Amino acid sequence: MNLRITSQIAKTHLMAKKRQTLVAMLGVTFGIAMFITMISFMQGVNQFLEDSALDASPHVRMYNEVNTQRPALIEQLNRRDSAFTVVYHQKPKEQLSKLKNGLLIARRIERDPDVLGVSPQLSTQVFYNNGPIQISGTIAGVDIDRENRLYNLKSRLKSGSLNALRSNPNGLIVGHVLARKLNVREGDKVSVTTPTGNTMILRVVGTFAFGIGTLDNTKSYANLSTVQEILQKDGSYITDIHIKMLDPLQALPFGQKLRSTYGYYTEDWATANSAILAGEKIRNVMTFVVSMTLLVVAGFGIYNIMNMNVINKIKDIAILKATGFEGRDIVMIFLLQAVFIGFLGGLMGLGIGFGISYLLSITPFNTGDFLSLKTFPVIFDPKYYIMGILFGLITTVLAGYFPSRKASKVDPVSILRG
Repeated sequence: MNLRITSQIAKTHLMAKKRQTLVAMLGVTFGIAMFITMISFMQGVNQFLEDSALDASPHVRMYNEVNTQRPALIEQLNRRDSAFTVVYHQKPKEQLSKLKNGLLIARRIERDPDVLGVSPQLSTQVFYNNGPIQISGTIAGVDIDRENRLYNLKSRLKSGSLNALRSNPNGLIVGHVLARKLNVREGDKVSVTTPTGNTMILRVVGTFAFGIGTLDNTKSYANLSTVQEILQKDGSYITDIHIKMLDPLQALPFGQKLRSTYGYYTEDWATANSAILAGEKIRNVMTFVVSMTLLVVAGFGIYNIMNMNVINKIKDIAILKATGFEGRDIVMIFLLQAVFIGFLGGLMGLGIGFGISYLLSITPFNTGDFLSLKTFPVIFDPKYYIMGILFGLITTVLAGYFPSRKASKVDPVSILRG
């Protein structure tokens, strides 16, 4: 096999049918371009949602789950004595959601080398009142410095400052959507009422935005001592411990370890955001199917063009075989054409795909109050570009190989006789 001669013949075939060659090349180009754009954008959306879930929720949450399941005494007696036939349901006994020695447990957890930060807090349902307006929500009593370390609250403030909350014992940092619903701003007062009827007047010292409606619509932060005072609890009363790990993947085993050690319930971030993660898996499958479909459709288009090219060149093939070219030489001629089309079309596809992805990444995207996005989320991952060019080459090589292999087996005598 003379590679120089076969490459020259392949070049002659490509140049003889320039329009056909261009169409085949554009099939590869736009297939790969759409593949790059689709997978970069969808993976960007998945990454954004996962980051939002991780940023806005603790990697591990420890709490005391209140159990309302309490079997009635009459029901227990009924199991031993068939004479009892009437069962009266007993009211659940009063249980506190307090973590016993919670502050001590938080300090112990904080000393673990795998832990990034710990925030003990007291969280409760409340009603926010501003004149006739009354909105239900939650208030979290926290050490604002610890909470800032976990969730980077300073960067999420829309107004006010963390220092204002530190220096004001009756301060309140409110979700910016909640503040708008209450028609309050920095410096205004809000009356907070607990489910037990305790009421306290707090002053808004700032607003925050996580970009997640369930938080920005309902949540506010106050000093831990302030919420303890509202609920009329002592200074050691906390209901939750939020934990951030250096490695989020260690949250599940670490949570299990804490549960076995202290006996309290723990919830890792994957469990708390299972709906988001399930949606991510579905979107990944959809992205893969659509992307592969684009490339396969482009591959069939290339196959048809290469097949027609082989049919049009059947007499040339017969002459080549009659002059001493072997079947593998014929295969190599068309494979070289396919590689040229795939490689050049693939490079053009990568360029166009990158260009469209870049335009998406700088396109303004107004999500209102639901997501903290200014532009479309796009990931520029080199592995997607490597996948694109490899798939383009493999597709075109296969599209060129099958018709050329068939052509290499033709009988030159029968072809030349017509």
